[in-house]
Amino acid sequence: MSVVDAWSQIPTPRFMQAPWLDTLLRWTGIDRNAPSVADTLAAMDAAGIDIALLSAWHGPQGSLISNDEVAECVRQAPTRFAGLATVDLNDPVRAVAELRRVVDGRNFVGVRVVPWLWDLPPNDRRYYPLYVACVELGVPFCTQIGHTGPLCRSEPGRLIPYLDDVLLDFPDLVVVGGHVGFPWIDEVLSLAYKYPNFHVDTSAYAVHRLPPDLVAFMRGAGRTRVLFGTNWPMLTPARCLEKLDALKLDDEAKALFLGGNAARVFKLGR
Repeated sequence: MSVVDAWSQIPTPRFMQAPWLDTLLRWTGIDRNAPSVADTLAAMDAAGIDIALLSAWHGPQGSLISNDEVAECVRQAPTRFAGLATVDLNDPVRAVAELRRVVDGRNFVGVRVVPWLWDLPPNDRRYYPLYVACVELGVPFCTQIGHTGPLCRSEPGRLIPYLDDVLLDFPDLVVVGGHVGFPWIDEVLSLAYKYPNFHVDTSAYAVHRLPPDLVAFMRGAGRTRVLFGTNWPMLTPARCLEKLDALKLDDEAKALFLGGNAARVFKLGR
């Protein structure tokens, strides 16, 4: 069984010094030392993670983890890592050019923008050129849904009306909403039933802490729609998976959750 972590990052020192990390660091008990590629691979090996999708980060103040820095991590372990590119929302022309530069379906297999970092919900006009580029490139758009751990507004992570608008406007766009979507789980499930191209990843949650309604969805109609993720280094893969059996997934649902859905959505190995 292949296991894929759909949301991870190897932070730079400038990422780890961001002031909005204070709350997360207090919750998780980790320090501001950025883990290395070797640290990340060791954590993956300890939990049986085969592939991690590494996020680049860009915010209004500039790059926190650049696409080129992610590319260098992928270069060091090309069978274990693939990248998720990001861009500057304030420069949409260059943003589209950057996606076309780096997203090749092999080293970079998707795009991620974190709405709370920009305080812009995903139906803001500045995102729309990126959605067109993702459809043209044949890759998913990954975003964050639900409340924020950092002390930033949670409203951009609310699904209705913001993500609902996007999924209506771009029926061919594949979207992965990361971090589960709590406290708006009813909205998460509503969109998942409504839109076949909308998926959820469980990053930022140990699996035994997932909302019961989401777990029931994973066992049944939603078994092809939920992806495993960690949000490393905020949570280790081992911590996320230590009570996996508590989900009571059958063999098919477990295999899809842990890696099969991510392999299909991100076209891994193509």
